[in-house]
Parts: sequence; C-alpha cells; structure tokens
Amino acid sequence: VFEDIVQMLSANLFRALPPSHDSDNFDPEEEEPTLEPAWPHLQIVYEFLLRYVVSNETDAKIAKKYVDSNFVLRLLELFDSEDPRERDYLKTILHRIYGKFMVHRPFIRKAINNIFYRFIYETERHNGVAELLEILGSIINGFALPLKEEHKVFLGRALLPLHKPKYASNYHQQLSYCVTQFVEKDPKLADMVVRGLLKYWPLINSQKEVLLLGELEEILELTQAAEFAKSMVPMFRQIAKCVNSSHFQVGERALFLWNNDYIVSLVAQNRHVILPVVFGALERNARTHWNAAVHGMTCNVRKLFMEMDQGLFDECLRQFDEEERRSALAAEQREKVWKRLEAMAAANAQRR
Repeated sequence: VFEDIVQMLSANLFRALPPSHDSDNFDPEEEEPTLEPAWPHLQIVYEFLLRYVVSNETDAKIAKKYVDSNFVLRLLELFDSEDPRERDYLKTILHRIYGKFMVHRPFIRKAINNIFYRFIYETERHNGVAELLEILGSIINGFALPLKEEHKVFLGRALLPLHKPKYASNYHQQLSYCVTQFVEKDPKLADMVVRGLLKYWPLINSQKEVLLLGELEEILELTQAAEFAKSMVPMFRQIAKCVNSSHFQVGERALFLWNNDYIVSLVAQNRHVILPVVFGALERNARTHWNAAVHGMTCNVRKLFMEMDQGLFDECLRQFDEEERRSALAAEQREKVWKRLEAMAAANAQRR
C-alpha cells in the first residue's frame, strides 16, 4: 500500500509551477503573491501526506523505499511556489521527513545547499528561502558538538552569502537565527561570521544596514573576548561609518550598540584600539549631525569613553584636531593650486 500512496501523492502534488513574476521588476515587498487556484484540492493531499509521514503506522525502514531522494527532491522544487499556504505545509512536511527518515538527512541538507547556491549566484529569485531557513534553524539546533567540518563549510559558503541578495530582508529573521545558532554552539566561529557580515555589508541599502547591525549585536553577545579581538578593527571601522550615516535610523542603530553592557565591557577591554577607530565619527557627529536624536546619543557615547579613560580620550581629541587642521591646510593648498591653474589657463587664452 505504501507504493500506491506515494504514487497518488506524486500524481497530485508534483507539477510544473507557473512562471514567476519578471525578476527584474518584481518587488516581493510591494506585490501580492499569486495564490494557487487548485489549493482546496492540494490542501487535502498535503494534509494526507503530513498525516502519512507522522503516523506511527508508517515504518520508516519500509517507507524509505518509496519516500526516496527523488521524492524529496521534487518536494523541494515545490518550495518555489508563490502560495504561502503551500510553502507552510511543505515546511512542516519536510521537517517531519528529516526527523523520521534519518537516511535522507545528508541528502536533504545538500539539496537545500544547492537551492541556496543557485539563488545566491544565479537567480536571486526563490519564494521559499525563508521557509527553508526555518527548517535549517531547527536542524542546526540539533547539531552535535563538536561541529563537523561540513557544517562549518555550509555556514561559510551558503548562509553568510545569503546576506548579499537585494531582498535579504524577506528572510533575514530566519537567516539571523541560523547564524547565531552556529556561534552559540561554537563561539570560535564568531570571527568568521563577523568578517562574513562585513564582506556582504550593503553600500546604499539603509534598511539592510539596520538589520545587519541588529544581527551583529546578537553575535557580539555570544562572542568571547579572544574572538572579539580578532575582528574588532574592521568591525568598528564599519560601525564608525554607520555612526556617521546621514540616514538617522542607521546612525541610531549603530549607537544603540553602546547600550549593551556586555559589548561595552568588550570595548572597555580594548579601548586603546577601538577609540582611535571610532573617535573621528563620534566627533563629527557631535559637531555637525543634522538629527537631534543621533546627536544626543553620540554625546552619550563620547561621555562614556571620556569616563572610561580621560587620558586616552584627550589624546584622541588632540590627534583628531591635528588631522582636521592638516586637512584644512591641504584643502587650502589645493584651492590655491586650482586658482593658479585657472589664472594660467585664462592668460593662455588671452594670448591666443
């Protein structure tokens, strides 16, 4: 009877999905998804499949002959359906299959990997990334320690590059959970994760910057002092750029990091390295930032550093003022050179 059941499920579920929206013009945040017209029929079949998988009557040793890798692969193809109701059923069913059929676990992880690779490096269009990440969140949670090398490779080659696509905000919550699970299980991965975030940091997408700053805070809460020291210079260079951002939400979110007591304790231990990196951004904000809230928060962070180490703060202030003076002098020299060149050009034109 197992063979007949799987044949019935395959005949009713597996189909070619309708063409997706034009990927160049489609904005998943603005446009409504296309709902499956045959959903009332499909829902019954999905409910049957779910009950079949979770049933105590279904013996995994016998059923694995029919619920094979090809069946799983075709289920995974359906995750690209635009109908969120279908993806929700698929998420639950695939998770149950992963739990029940241990023989399929490596294959399922590899197949999800391949979907992510195609999404990141080829299409940047897939409707089911959030649901697949939700399944992975539970899978990663169950990984045994120490972590296998293949799991670390998956983190570096699939999860971290998922921060790159334009619409990463659609699945960022699930992605952030997966990444922080890795760091929670193995704090030594913090350096790799922070550098991965910095590699894919957006240049002109303020919404993504705010999301990544939130994720960075979660990772830093799980980071030990030794790992923090490895990546603190490039990390605080990026944070300094965010502090100076003209977009007030980015500036606010970056300055919120200093509201976290654990992060402040890490900064205090490494203040001789970090303060010189961020001082210029803080000082420029305090003098010229247009937003009152960002200006107020900047002054609070400056005060925090001042109380932390007055001597270091004064030295950084002296160096900053010296650099500003040199920059102003260099700008003045450039202006004089340009004026001299303009005068020479005008004189040559008159001679002609």
